[in-house]
Amino acid sequence: MSKPSSRASAARRNAEALLSKAQKREQTFKLDQEREHEAMLLKTARLRELRLAKEAAENENKPEPPAAPAPRPAKPRRSKQT
Repeated sequence: MSKPSSRASAARRNAEALLSKAQKREQTFKLDQEREHEAMLLKTARLRELRLAKEAAENENKPEPPAAPAPRPAKPRRSKQT
């Protein structure tokens, strides 16, 4: 009777080993995913800061546009006479 119980315990050990490997892979994957997400957030924040700084510098150096002349009143359109 020791054979069936040893087979069962061996199968159980194998199953537990596979499960622990799968759990470790999953945990590693989640950590990698979280790190990538944090890196993307940092990159996005850095790029946003650069863009805003560039826009601010462009607005500072931009000369004031000359005052636009007053718009002329629109003339009524005439239809073509044939």
